Amino acid sequence: MQDPTATARPRKIIHIDMDAFYASVEQRDDPALRGRPVVVAWRGERSVVCAASYEARRFGVRSAMPAVRAERLCPQAVFVPPDFVRYKAVSRQVREIFLRHTELVEPLSLDEAYLDVTAPRSDLPTATAIAEAIRAQIRGETALTASAGVAPNKFLAKIASDWRKPDGLFVLRPHRVEAFLTPLPVERIPGVGKVMLSKLHAVGIRSVGELRQWPREELERLFGSFGGSLYRRARGIDERPVEPDQPVQSISSEDTFARDLPLHALDEAIARLAGKTWQATRRTERIGRTVVLKLKTAQFRTLTRSLTPDRPPASEEELRAIALALRDRVDLPADTLYRLVGVGVSGFRDREEAMTQPPLFE
Repeated sequence: MQDPTATARPRKIIHIDMDAFYASVEQRDDPALRGRPVVVAWRGERSVVCAASYEARRFGVRSAMPAVRAERLCPQAVFVPPDFVRYKAVSRQVREIFLRHTELVEPLSLDEAYLDVTAPRSDLPTATAIAEAIRAQIRGETALTASAGVAPNKFLAKIASDWRKPDGLFVLRPHRVEAFLTPLPVERIPGVGKVMLSKLHAVGIRSVGELRQWPREELERLFGSFGGSLYRRARGIDERPVEPDQPVQSISSEDTFARDLPLHALDEAIARLAGKTWQATRRTERIGRTVVLKLKTAQFRTLTRSLTPDRPPASEEELRAIALALRDRVDLPADTLYRLVGVGVSGFRDREEAMTQPPLFE
C-alpha cells in the first residue's frame, strides 16, 4: 500500500470543529438554556435547523432537518432564531487563536477549519501539543468547546476530529492509517451521501477495506471522477494543501417560499435575489463571469441553469436579465411547483483575467 505520508516532509494537519457551535453560543450566553435541548432555527413549515445542542441530538434532531420534523422529534425543544452576527464574532475570536500557532489556516465555515502546523509559529514540540493548546485557549477565552483531529492530511484529520466528539482529541499517526481506515463504513468518507452509499452497497462495498480491493479503473468506470477520489481515500491519500484565504469562487442568494409556486410566478423573487447577489459581488475585487439559476421543486429535485456571457455582467440589471432568461430554459412540465429559487454568480477570476476569458455556454 502506498504510504499516504510519503513526502520529503510529512505534513502535520489539525482539523478543529467547534461542538454544536451555534447552539453552544446560545447556551453560553443564556444560562436558562444550559442542559436543555436547544434548536437554532426559525419556526415555520419552510424553516430548517441551523444547529442542535447535544441534548436535542439525543432525540434525533440534526442540522439541515426541517424545523417541523425537529419539533415532532423533540416537542420540549427550545427554538432560538439564529444570530449570525454574534456567531461570526465568536468565529473571529477562534480564528485569532489559530493564527497564534500557524499562518496556514483554511476556514471551511464559521465553526471549522484546517490548520497546517508542519512549521508552526509557536514553540510547542508536536502537533498534538498544539491541538491541546488550541482547545484549551478556546475554552478559556470563549467558554466553548472544540474537538480536534491530528493526522498526516486533511481527509484523515477531518475524520479524526469527529472521532471523540464532543470536546475530544484524536491523533491518527501515519503508521496507524491503514488499520484505522479498514473497518470504517464507507459513509464516513466525505462526499459519500445517501445516493452514492446506495450505489456502493449495490456492488457490495460497505467498508473502506472492501473499497480498497477495487481497482481504480473499475471505480472510475462505475462512479466517474469520484471513483478516483474513492480509490485515493481508501488508501488514506490526500495531497491537498491547507489553503489560507482562498479567493471567492461563487456568491449566491436563495429563498425558500412559504408555499410552492409555479415557474411563471418566480419573476419577483428572481429579480430580488439577483439584486442581493449583485450587491454581494461588489464586496470583492474579483469578477464573476457565470450566472447560475438554481431551482428546487416541491419534490426536492434540484436543477440549475447557467450561462457565461461574452463579458461579465456589468450591472444589477444585466445580472437580473440573464437570470430571468435562464428561467426560460427550464423545461419541466408547466404544472411543476417550486419551493426554492436561487441566483448566483460563479467562475470568479482576477479582473484582468476575467476580461480576457472566451465565452462559454454551460
